[in-house]
Amino acid sequence: MVNQIPNVTLHDGLTIPKVGFGTYRLNGNDGVQAINNAIDHGYRLIDTAYNYENEGTVGEAVRRSSTPREQLLITSKLPGRYHHYDKAVTTIQESLYRANLDYYDLYLIHWPNPIQDIYVEAWQALIEAKRRGYIRSIGVCNFLPEHLERLKQETGELPTINQIELHPFFNQEDQRKWHQEHQIATESWSPLARTNDVLDHPVLQKLASNHNRTVSQIILRWHYQLDAIAIPKSATPSRQLENISIFDFELSDEEMSIINQLSKVDGRMKDQDPAVYEEF
Repeated sequence: MVNQIPNVTLHDGLTIPKVGFGTYRLNGNDGVQAINNAIDHGYRLIDTAYNYENEGTVGEAVRRSSTPREQLLITSKLPGRYHHYDKAVTTIQESLYRANLDYYDLYLIHWPNPIQDIYVEAWQALIEAKRRGYIRSIGVCNFLPEHLERLKQETGELPTINQIELHPFFNQEDQRKWHQEHQIATESWSPLARTNDVLDHPVLQKLASNHNRTVSQIILRWHYQLDAIAIPKSATPSRQLENISIFDFELSDEEMSIINQLSKVDGRMKDQDPAVYEEF
């Protein structure tokens, strides 16, 4: 049985699922099989990136899947070393060639790289790529409000989506509020944090026990009720199914507050602060 995942409509009209599937480190034939299993379970939003070096794996999974291409929404991302306009346009073309796809549904700038400081040029390239039909919807990852404001000021166009680090130890309350005020969808990378500190946390374990759920399901339900699009990754079919079996229960306002109280000011897992971090 295919699980039905609720949808959200982005400000440019593209409708995408509220839970997607992450593919980082899913490569080769094993990666294709894992992605196909996820599609069979009901995932339709598939997330990759140029720097994951598995766009070809994702494309092959799309070709092998019995689900029609037009029912799938494939995301990829522009790496930091190709922010210059001409390089960015060429890189998007290369992304399509690697995956053997005619278009991406979403294409994102992976990091703003503020020291390099040419992310506006990269954004202009994404606007052009969308105009050419390479991309249906354009967005960013890890952009702070100051970066987003600059995109608006210099190009007149804000991203449809911003994929950011978001998990119970770093709930990004202010950033999410800014997104909501500007009609930008929030997408969560590493939504489960996948560390023992999170999965073994007694508060989350107690909530899981109360609902007869796993800790992962509690966390993913929390993302859903925050109105964030989570993209959990798993190569295990049973866990893939578990991660989208979250729509038949609800966390109370008190329970949501309890989880939010776990957030820390310095809660980033790898100290990747977009104000200074530079991706290659």
